[in-house]
Amino acid sequence: MSLSFSFRISPSSVGIIVREVLQGIWLELKDEFLPAPSETSWKSIAKDFQDKWNFPNCLGALDGKLVQIQNFANQGSEYYNYKKYFSTNLLACVDANYRFVVVIIGAHGSESDSGILERSDFGTALFGDSLNTPKTLPVPELSPELPCVFIGDQGFPLKPNLMRPFPLDINLTLNKKVFNYRLSRARRVVENAFGILAVRFRIFHVPINAKEDL
Repeated sequence: MSLSFSFRISPSSVGIIVREVLQGIWLELKDEFLPAPSETSWKSIAKDFQDKWNFPNCLGALDGKLVQIQNFANQGSEYYNYKKYFSTNLLACVDANYRFVVVIIGAHGSESDSGILERSDFGTALFGDSLNTPKTLPVPELSPELPCVFIGDQGFPLKPNLMRPFPLDINLTLNKKVFNYRLSRARRVVENAFGILAVRFRIFHVPINAKEDL
């Protein structure tokens, strides 16, 4: 049964009300549930990655999720992804406990994760070295401090503060294989976070019908 029928109001009024409610929820709760991380909270995230996933100095795992949609009116193929359906690309940074730290929403489904990151405010700050993250932290059993990094899959570029696996099409040494394994295990938190999100909010299991600017 639709909201329009249940409350005896027009579909256009429902659309306006839903938009206003969503905006109100975001404005009131964003600072409580998705606050901008401080340097102290970044350090806490790094400690959790070390303790839980044996990956030191990690500030977060990055990945994108294709959110299926009904294509917006008057749109071409911008939202048509490589899996052959229409979607937006939700890019996120997740901590060691499957909690979302940064979300970048509204990108075209045809865009790559790395392209979305580089064009976002978060990516600009990350690659411009202007995030309030610790630059280095001590590593257990080593005397010098080493740089802090974010981690992603092969779709992301290799940067001083963004690590990705060694390519699999080359002969890897044992040390590089171990590195790939540990990075993959630590990075899995972002995939699991998306899985938890989809289980909790079943709307992610069907094509979403909404306006482009919602």
